[in-house]
Amino acid sequence: MSAQNQKASGSTASGVIGAIGGMLGLSALAGVLVTVMVTPALAVTGIAASNTIGIFEGLPEYLKINEQSQRNVLYAQNTANPEDGYTAIATVYAENREEVAWEDVSQYIKDATLAGEDRRFYEHNGVDIQSIVRAGIGNLTSGGIESGASTLTMQLVKNIFITEALKAETVEERDALIAQAQEQSLERKLKEAKLAIGLEKEYTKDEILLAYLNIAGFGGNTYGIQAAAQQYFGVPASDVTIAQAASLIAIVQQPGARSLNSPDNFEANQGRRDVILDSMLAEGFITAAEHAEAIAIPVDEEFVTLTPPQSGCYAANRYAKFFCDFVLKSVGDFETLGNSVDEREAAWKLGGYDVYTTLNLSLQTATQARVWEIVPTTDPRLEIGSVATSIETNTGRVITMAQNKVFDDRSVESGGGTPGTTAVNYATDRDYGGSSGFQVGSTYKVFALVQWLNEGRGLNEVVDATIRDRNLAAFVDTCEDGGGPYGGNWNPKNDAGAAPAMSVFNATVQSVNTAFASVAEQLDQCAIRGAAESLGVHRADGGTLQTNPSAVLGTNEIAPLTMANAFATIASGGIYCKPIVVDRFVDRDGNELDGQESECNRALTTEVAAAAAAPMQAVYNVGTATASRTGDGIPVIAKTGTTDSSNQTWVVGSTSRISTAVWVGNVVGKVPIRSYPNGGQLRHQIFRVAQGAINAQYGGSAFGTPPARLLTGSGVTLPDITGQTAEQAKALLEGLGFKFEVAGNIDSDIPENRVASMSFPPGTLLARGSTVSVTISNGNVGTVPDVVSSPTSTADALAAFSAAGFTNVSVDCRELDPGDDPLLNGIIVEQSRPPGSKFLFSTGMTLTEARNSC
Repeated sequence: MSAQNQKASGSTASGVIGAIGGMLGLSALAGVLVTVMVTPALAVTGIAASNTIGIFEGLPEYLKINEQSQRNVLYAQNTANPEDGYTAIATVYAENREEVAWEDVSQYIKDATLAGEDRRFYEHNGVDIQSIVRAGIGNLTSGGIESGASTLTMQLVKNIFITEALKAETVEERDALIAQAQEQSLERKLKEAKLAIGLEKEYTKDEILLAYLNIAGFGGNTYGIQAAAQQYFGVPASDVTIAQAASLIAIVQQPGARSLNSPDNFEANQGRRDVILDSMLAEGFITAAEHAEAIAIPVDEEFVTLTPPQSGCYAANRYAKFFCDFVLKSVGDFETLGNSVDEREAAWKLGGYDVYTTLNLSLQTATQARVWEIVPTTDPRLEIGSVATSIETNTGRVITMAQNKVFDDRSVESGGGTPGTTAVNYATDRDYGGSSGFQVGSTYKVFALVQWLNEGRGLNEVVDATIRDRNLAAFVDTCEDGGGPYGGNWNPKNDAGAAPAMSVFNATVQSVNTAFASVAEQLDQCAIRGAAESLGVHRADGGTLQTNPSAVLGTNEIAPLTMANAFATIASGGIYCKPIVVDRFVDRDGNELDGQESECNRALTTEVAAAAAAPMQAVYNVGTATASRTGDGIPVIAKTGTTDSSNQTWVVGSTSRISTAVWVGNVVGKVPIRSYPNGGQLRHQIFRVAQGAINAQYGGSAFGTPPARLLTGSGVTLPDITGQTAEQAKALLEGLGFKFEVAGNIDSDIPENRVASMSFPPGTLLARGSTVSVTISNGNVGTVPDVVSSPTSTADALAAFSAAGFTNVSVDCRELDPGDDPLLNGIIVEQSRPPGSKFLFSTGMTLTEARNSC
């Protein structure tokens, strides 16, 4: 008779003894249990029977069959188009379990469960009196509680307690609760009996049997019949054979000794399996022929198809493991799962979610493959690392996250910690992946550019780019947690030669350190930090962004994902969106739940975003990022970054749709990347391919046009102050908003004590606040007069040189030849210094006079 037939008959008549049990009151039933099951124990312990009945009466009426912990499955979108479908990339769980419906469990399993665990399941009401009597006889013989006559319903009660114990916060608490749920004690048996009866009143037999199959442990971290069938035979619970069904149910009484994880357990499993097969035959669940066929199959390596559970990010899609880890570390942010972090983590642990992430699997695969192709996982010369990560503008959806290392979060004892592997996600912050970030170099200059524009300054305004000592006291820092006021000098250097003065536009394109030192000098360092923070920039270690003057050159350690998102904010026209990783959830009941909503706000005006994008496009097209060009014509903004000694290298770029950050550098140590073979080009080789694949799927549109006001800004056309006294020049320049500085004196033909030269040429659109350095003339340079173009007597020539200020003039004689014009006698025919040239007044000059005789 099948389990369903037994159920049908049991629903009309529970059986004589079962009916009697159903008619007994709970107190009376407790008395029966104590009398026939635990009397020997009472004799030993001295506990009164009335006390045991009190324990029984004090329990709740029934135990609720809660949802059991299930697997969470992470999915990635195949392409940019959701209609192209999704692919599972990871399965994660606290317990390897997948709950299944009644119709998804093979009848063989149901029958084997009844035959092996509770043949009278459909006849009793949770406590089987016949079995209790038999157990009582055994207990009288042994003098203790050797057998508790547990029904399948009572086993379900025990498993519910064990499952709840697994949710304990500490290992110690968990182990104590599990031991309590499994102890051979009078109190536990009474508790199980009372709660089993309550379950039978609240749930149908089929519901109880299914709950048992979904909750039972099958060895290790495997729970539920579906996970067990998949793990041990590679098939769903609906497709097992008779022999497989019996072998699975053989595990539940002693999972440690009979699970099919190890060949050491095969003999014990087969022994119990054969008992179950015999019982199935005796109960009429299978025919003699089916019994003979099943029992002839040995439990061995050929019978078992072991499929180890693939849980966690270590077992995830090989291209998406770090992203998987990022999702797991973001669970506390999933507001759909609960009102607090604790609630969200508890819901995640309970599981049963299909998680549709933001990851674009085709692009993730291409990006990860490119990173592995360009940057090795290990190198004896340095601890080299690399990241390429991309984020969608206007939404914050993370679409790629690749790294040169191989993800492995296993312990050393479990095989982890091998060279080239890590559990640290270099793309993210410490709280989300364990990384403290990396110095970002000149990519940080963009935030000074943004603040420059926020203040109404212009791209065409010129700043000082000379290499010189800068007085740190001139750098303003109003942050209370900043380091100002500063002392001493700072003399930044450039990566390449640069003009002594240049526009902010060109300073960005050429990434000139000294020019941006001048930009920072004219801004509040705290305001530069504020601009960066408005774009979502923060230190990866959770600390506060540093505001010291050199911070403008990228000394803060920041995560690549943060930098990608900051550039996405500029590319989007000024809209910042917090990074998100989940589009939607589907719960265990098939209900679709919201994912992470895009949290966006306007960080920049559209005008400032367009103005910032203009030089950044030139960086990509003609500046320091040309090696990253994809060649597809899609507009891209970009900025490169290289730290001192080139121990970290960056390129960050964005279309109007997707922003990508690529970092190649030292995980630890300071080995120059430029000394590494092709080191300076590695970042570009990754970006070009990764962004090219992105552009092919997402495209991109043109960026905005900078307004005229942010081209000229507040710059002032510098007047010509040469020839003015220092006092006159100072008053004029300071009135225009410039700083005035006398750099020293110079030999000049400008009158003495007058301005002889300026550090910027007159007519320059100079940024307000810039320091104009001048030199003061010594007034000791004259212009050589012309005394040879027309006949000039020696006396007149000497007078002309004297009038010009020259004091060291001598005259030589040249005798006229017989054919020479006699009128040349006494005329200067040659001068040693070219007319119009400038010389110090003391410079020696020689004039040559023609004479008839010398």
